[in-house]
Amino acid sequence: MALKVELKPKERLIVGDCVITNSDQRTRLYVSGRSPILREKDIMRIEDASSPAKRVYFAVQLMYLDDDVDKVQEEYFSLVNDLVKAAPSMTPIVDEINNEILTGSLYKALKKAKKLIEYERELIGDATTGGFGVPTNSQENS
Repeated sequence: MALKVELKPKERLIVGDCVITNSDQRTRLYVSGRSPILREKDIMRIEDASSPAKRVYFAVQLMYLDDDVDKVQEEYFSLVNDLVKAAPSMTPIVDEINNEILTGSLYKALKKAKKLIEYERELIGDATTGGFGVPTNSQENS
């Protein structure tokens, strides 16, 4: 069964190791085969991997696009070990990502890594507001 992808004008799509850029019109594509596919909204560029969770996402993205876990495995495990040490509450999401990687479901692992980014964003938000939606003393004094 083919995957239906609708692209907005100028939207990009990665299919395998090729970047496809849409023209000025909305386009509908049907893609068959086993090549990895990522829409522009799901693509993380290395310069955008600016937080620990985003670096984990980027590592999983490389695994998915190259279909090669071994190539990035050492760096990935270093990243997640550091992440879990710094924020043990992230362990359940990291475990979900690991399980998807171990079963070869790299696209699903990528989606779980997106959850990790969202959770990290929540933690940072809680830390900057003192966890109560109220600025901390350091924020009030700045």
